[in-house]
Amino acid sequence: MARNLYILAGVLLLFAALCFVMAMTSGRFQPALPANGTLWKTTALFLTVGGLVVGLLGIMTALFEQVDRRAEERRVRQRGGRARGSGPGLRGR
Repeated sequence: MARNLYILAGVLLLFAALCFVMAMTSGRFQPALPANGTLWKTTALFLTVGGLVVGLLGIMTALFEQVDRRAEERRVRQRGGRARGSGPGLRGR
């Protein structure tokens, strides 16, 4: 799950960088492009904030997944090292 959020954050930040470049050129090289630099800057700002928030969610998701995995490993160690579903009654099936 965290990997998907990292990819989404990267794409949003890439689009934010593209909008920032569009705001700086503001249609000088291609007159058919929208020349409203303020609109491009605002879009770049929202995409940047969105990318940073999604990146933070990806980090938090990875941290919580790691905590869950370590808690499960600790429970398995405390039970005697047997994994779930590997009891003696399940070997013959």
